[in-house]
Amino acid sequence: MTDQVVGTSTSGPRAPGASPASGVPRPAFFGRGRELRELRAEIDRAGLDTIAGRGAPRPRFLLIAGAPGSGRTALAGHLAASLADRYPDGVLRARLTAVDGTALTEGEAARLLLDGLGARTVPGASDDDLTHALRQELAGRRLLVLLDDAASAEQVDPLMPEGEGAAHLLFVAVSRGPLTGLTGVRPCALGGLDVPDAHALLESRAGEVRLTVDPRAADCLIERCGAQPAALVLAGGYLAAHPKTSVADLAHRLEQAPADGPGGPGELPRMARLSHDALPAAAARTLRLRAFAPAGQVDAHTASALAGASLPVVRTTLGELAGLGFLRPEPGLEPRWTVPSCLQPVLRDLADDHERPAELQLARARMLERTVRLLHSCRAVTDPEGSPARVALAALPRALRFDTAEAAAAWLERSRGALLASARLAVADGELDTLARRLLAAIVRAMIAHRGAAGAAPDLYPVHGLVLDVAERRRLPREKAAALLNLADLDASTGRTRQALARYRAALDAARAAHDAVAAGRAMESVAGSYQSLEDWPRAADWYGRALTERLARGEHADAARVYGRLGTVHTYAGRYGEALRQWRAAVAAYRRCGDVAGRARALSEQARVQEYAGRPQESLRTCQEAVQWAREAGDDRLLAALRLRLADTLERLGDPAAARLHRTAAEQLLAPAGPDEDGEPEDGQATVPAGSLVPGEPVVPGEPGVADATREPPATEEAPEAPGERAAQGAGAVHLRNP
Repeated sequence: MTDQVVGTSTSGPRAPGASPASGVPRPAFFGRGRELRELRAEIDRAGLDTIAGRGAPRPRFLLIAGAPGSGRTALAGHLAASLADRYPDGVLRARLTAVDGTALTEGEAARLLLDGLGARTVPGASDDDLTHALRQELAGRRLLVLLDDAASAEQVDPLMPEGEGAAHLLFVAVSRGPLTGLTGVRPCALGGLDVPDAHALLESRAGEVRLTVDPRAADCLIERCGAQPAALVLAGGYLAAHPKTSVADLAHRLEQAPADGPGGPGELPRMARLSHDALPAAAARTLRLRAFAPAGQVDAHTASALAGASLPVVRTTLGELAGLGFLRPEPGLEPRWTVPSCLQPVLRDLADDHERPAELQLARARMLERTVRLLHSCRAVTDPEGSPARVALAALPRALRFDTAEAAAAWLERSRGALLASARLAVADGELDTLARRLLAAIVRAMIAHRGAAGAAPDLYPVHGLVLDVAERRRLPREKAAALLNLADLDASTGRTRQALARYRAALDAARAAHDAVAAGRAMESVAGSYQSLEDWPRAADWYGRALTERLARGEHADAARVYGRLGTVHTYAGRYGEALRQWRAAVAAYRRCGDVAGRARALSEQARVQEYAGRPQESLRTCQEAVQWAREAGDDRLLAALRLRLADTLERLGDPAAARLHRTAAEQLLAPAGPDEDGEPEDGQATVPAGSLVPGEPVVPGEPGVADATREPPATEEAPEAPGERAAQGAGAVHLRNP
């Protein structure tokens, strides 16, 4: 949370390297008793309205409005903690404004809340889809939802469900002012603290004696700070760090400070500038550069990279800055600090005022380089012992290594928001594209290594979009093709087939511009698969034919065998059984030339299926028996069981139930330890391989080879068509093996 009204039971800098739990006193909440009573009364009033049935059931809604630094977020957090017993499902938090001041869209806010609920989101989902999913997840829960730094009613209103299931929800929003557009909401407006509460806050930071000996000066200082909690925290930290400075001296200096400057007018920017100017040069620079940490969070290593200073010095400095009130320690296994959001604009303006643009760019580059190396280490720890990646990992400095894959996964999950923010900022910068491309590639590799392609897909979708932005800006057609292929794969996997088709065709154009024949072939097959998913059989056959011509021209016989099978599938869907049989026979011959026994068995199996569709049961029986022989030679028990079940079905149709029972019994024995399905196959409508590969394209780094992952090929397993007249319920490039 930000803009906290906090005090601590002791003053002075934090011990170097101390964890938040051990080295920093627990924050205390000061004042706001009247506001808390008003908010609780508003909750009770809203509850009575709901019970009386007045108006449509909606979540109860509270709005806390105040200027940055007024303690609005701390008040909301304290209220949430005091209401914990009323909301057994917990407190759900989201900040609706980024560190740089950009307001999140309602879709981005919904995704944050869905992540907090542990709900899986669809990659590339629209704002409407995300808000709808959130409303469904919230309905029926007893939750308190805290929305920090809301910018407008348009952000908040789409997040709130309606209906009977919404009556037990409480939304608490924090904003600068009234959220025009939300009817029936009476904001709780915050001003300065009451004088006794302001004295208590100052005493918690500077000590009781200094304020007691000069109460008039203390009142004057409180007035100069506007009784704003954030300004008082800084004032108390300043007095604690300067024991020879009297309260009257500080009040006088604050009065003489320029009214306007970096961060703008106001009591808080003035006090922040005064405290900053009193710091040693190295500490002041560390503080200023701290404002450029992604997502507002920093650890000692990141701060060291930003400032270009040694780690022990930075640790000490961060502890001192926390004692001054500029940083807030975050709970966790490793020391980590956050700059309150109300101070971010001041520090950014101070950095722009004191640092040369080249120095700021260098600081960002150092931070990004360290992040890239950490991500490489995070991925490498998942490789087997003795692998080249693990050997290279052992040579890294201790601060850049992870002892276990579990520790790396925990770091990745904890840093996910900061990593994505780093990527966005690096791409938006426009002058660090080489580092940005390396960062994007490292994020993708690490996320897939720890979370899998499907688990990482929601986060990878915007990352691929950033890769596309850089590729288009730098006119890198190979990277553009890779990004488009990955985005299209994710679109296809979530049913957005027409959007995927447009991206596949754009990827084909980019691959041709880059003279990348392999990526072009991949794109052509994906275009064909998209048309197949749309049941446009002529176009699907045409594009598979083009891809087949490319494969044969390059002598890629194994890939050509796969495309033969896909052509056979399309012709089967279209009811052209003669042409389908011709393609499946070609696939069988191609697999035979390649020495792929399992592929040959699968192709024979599909040939038998088409023969059965075409009304040739005797031919189907012979072909299926041949497929059984090759499946047995390949040692593929799953395929062998599926073929025996198909034989049993065919024999039953031919009037030989005894032989059918033998084959069915043999199939059941093969599948006994395999899985829950009686035939060992995926249920109808489920793909054994997802629609397209989710492995991302790697940005091209100068001096390195091209887009390695962008040229990946579709799976080598053939699709099996459904029975004639049934709809093909599969995405572009999906693989099925079904019984007729």
